[in-house]
Amino acid sequence: MSPRWLVFAPVIFLLLWSGGYTVAKIALESAEPMTLLALRYGCVLAIMIPLFFIIRPPLPERRADWMHLAIVGFLIQTVYFGFCWLAFRVGVAAGTVALVMSFQPVLVALIAPRWTGEPVGMRRWIGLIIGLVGTAIVINSRTEVAGAGLIGYFFMIMGLLGMTIASLWEKRFGRSHHPITQNMIGYGAGFIGVLPFMLTLDTMHIDWNWEFGIAVAYLVLCNSILAIGLLLAMIRAGDVSAVSSLMFLVPPIAALMAWIGLGEILPPIGWLGMVIAAVGVYLATRKNAVG
Repeated sequence: MSPRWLVFAPVIFLLLWSGGYTVAKIALESAEPMTLLALRYGCVLAIMIPLFFIIRPPLPERRADWMHLAIVGFLIQTVYFGFCWLAFRVGVAAGTVALVMSFQPVLVALIAPRWTGEPVGMRRWIGLIIGLVGTAIVINSRTEVAGAGLIGYFFMIMGLLGMTIASLWEKRFGRSHHPITQNMIGYGAGFIGVLPFMLTLDTMHIDWNWEFGIAVAYLVLCNSILAIGLLLAMIRAGDVSAVSSLMFLVPPIAALMAWIGLGEILPPIGWLGMVIAAVGVYLATRKNAVG
């Protein structure tokens, strides 16, 4: 039986994860992408390691569990976030990246039946398609999806595959671990993975100011610790394709937060897209969405 608090997990996750787009945009005014990611992961480890020695939570008993935690951490932190930020670096628009990342639930639904044994019925497929259409409407109402060149699309596809494989891997091999243990191992793998990109691509200069400090604190505490923890908990407790379909709501909610926080106006057609995406997510995440 799933813990009762997981009932509220989708809403909390969506708010924290979606807010990261606006906050990251603020932070990137003061630091380069890979440097920001390394700083973010380093701060998480600076919190997790002392807590580990104070609380002394159990470590994974099997080598395989260590490996699975590290693989999921590497796929999310290095591959997903790393390649998304590399796409931004070569000039891909934020709306283009968000739109491509919205295909993750579709890939999960395609692979899940063979990978995890979860059936994906007609109702869920209809919900996935409706959610994708709604997300595309929102993104296109806010920014033009311009060509990004082959390297840009390569980075986006790699990031998309990173999050997709991480979701499927966690569902099949993930076990319940103490949050401190899980974060320490996962972010350790992500930090090691992102270092080569930072050392070869960035100047590592940071313009320190209070706005940057607040943004990093949000990315560390809300995005890196709480949101990722909720995502993995939801994947373990439910159907991976249903949980992944929540990602359809991230671009619309992120657009709403950008409107409030950054003054980026969403046209009326964009609000229509939000409603369509919400309907799609509802259909795809219903418990009897298998048939």
